[in-house]
Amino acid sequence: MSQKTELGKGLKALLGNINKTEAVKDGQAADALAGIVSSHSMIPLVQIKANPHQPRTSFDEEQLNELATSIKTYGLIQPVTLRKIAPNEYELISGERRFRAAKIAGLSELPAYIRQANDTEILEMGLVENIQREDLNPIEIAISYQRLIEECKFTHEDLSDRVGKKRSTVSNYTRLLKLPPEIQTAVREKAISMGHARVLAGVDDLLQQMHIYKEIKAKDLSVRDAEKMAQSFHKPTGRTMITPTKAAPSELKVIEQNLSAKLGTKIKVNRNAKGEGQIVISFKSDRELNDILDILLED
Repeated sequence: MSQKTELGKGLKALLGNINKTEAVKDGQAADALAGIVSSHSMIPLVQIKANPHQPRTSFDEEQLNELATSIKTYGLIQPVTLRKIAPNEYELISGERRFRAAKIAGLSELPAYIRQANDTEILEMGLVENIQREDLNPIEIAISYQRLIEECKFTHEDLSDRVGKKRSTVSNYTRLLKLPPEIQTAVREKAISMGHARVLAGVDDLLQQMHIYKEIKAKDLSVRDAEKMAQSFHKPTGRTMITPTKAAPSELKVIEQNLSAKLGTKIKVNRNAKGEGQIVISFKSDRELNDILDILLED
């Protein structure tokens, strides 16, 4: 319950305090550019452009038609949110499904709140609104998270606060973007679950990844079975034991491979004859470091 409250607060903060600002009519362009309006204006559909930052790449036609039927019967109950970008020209911040369904329903104008916002704010509001309100698939969520990280300069911690999720959850989603296109497509189409995708994302070797994926598909493996298969690749003989006085290079190599598969990065194990040594974990960016820390500190 607390998470839903946080999501609501996040969205409200992004869209601004609509109820406390002064109402604007269609002809009051200067006032519209000044900020958000309290009551909606009716905006012609021909003056509205889609949001280029929309994370959803496809819309279910059946659901759009159902929404269009509802709009024909009851009208559009929830206004869309727009920003004015030129005289008689607006861009969607949120509400593209409603916008598309309104077109199907044959509406000529839409109720809309008008807000002033720059491109970064538009991107942030559009992505967060969709993450919270739309039934995005895991890959679309991952892309949305990654865009917020890269284009809005959010850290994983910033983003987790914005969307009300744990940092490890954000990291689990963004790791999906490292999967091969075939597996990403399967996740998009719900041919495999998010749980399966997480298991596959934790496998470092591409050939092993694809083998496990094909076994999941062919044998309808559960997530637990997929985990066991992944572990069998990582730990062929269980934990690798080393003697107190000497470790063969091959044994250290196995340890390095197991750790690399677990953390998704290059690992180097250095050990001398006395048993002293170091484990060196490589990373190329703060983002990779955060991912590694999330794995190490995960409950």
